[in-house]
Amino acid sequence: MKETFIHKNAILGNNICIGNGVTIEQDVVIGNNTYIGNHVTILSGSRIGENCQIHSNAVLGGIPQDLKYKGEYTLLEIGDNNIIREFVTINKGTISKGKTRIGNSNLIMSNAHIGHDCVIGNNSIIGFSVGMAGEVVVQDWVNISGLTAIHQFSVIGEHAMISGLSRVVKDVPPFIVAAHEPLRFAGLNTVGLKRRGFNSSKIDELRSIYRILFQEKRNTKFALELIAESFKETAERNKILKFVLQSKRGIIKGFEF
Repeated sequence: MKETFIHKNAILGNNICIGNGVTIEQDVVIGNNTYIGNHVTILSGSRIGENCQIHSNAVLGGIPQDLKYKGEYTLLEIGDNNIIREFVTINKGTISKGKTRIGNSNLIMSNAHIGHDCVIGNNSIIGFSVGMAGEVVVQDWVNISGLTAIHQFSVIGEHAMISGLSRVVKDVPPFIVAAHEPLRFAGLNTVGLKRRGFNSSKIDELRSIYRILFQEKRNTKFALELIAESFKETAERNKILKFVLQSKRGIIKGFEF
């Protein structure tokens, strides 16, 4: 049986539970009250917050799977209250951004992979065997269902939900459900929004905005102009406009009739 190895220069907080066969290299920092299951590997450059659960056979801070990586010093930063399940792999950053960042209170299910320089926000669920290429951005309160593959540089907006077995090659705007093949707008994430306190009038506003953007077959530029003219400024309206205007990969398509 593999013995547990903890490098003398690793910095561990209080009340940390460490299982059998764990490897923790030097230049690792782990916060208080974190659980580390059997045969977990935490490599140099990893920073892990408090109250996290890291389950068996996860590998954190691995070398980026990117041929441009030349051994430069980079980090993996993981916040507080995250649950990282069995066999998850999360690579550290490259010179591009210098770090891979995971926020707080996320659930990353078993066998998921998060590539170099990704940025994951807070309160998101990354499903079973999700494959996330490098430099993906996932905003807050996102739900990505199992076996989804996400192309590098893609951005997934806050409160979005992506159906299982999806192929994400375009940006997914906030507050919506994305489904089908090719991936496209499939409605508002009504259930998720209600759970998070969005009231009926706010949901109606979002539904009306996305009707113009996705369901009326308008040119995207004209649709954005119409939304800006037709709806008073709210945080949600502004987030949608900003997301679409700043998209580099372009956004997913609307309904197909």
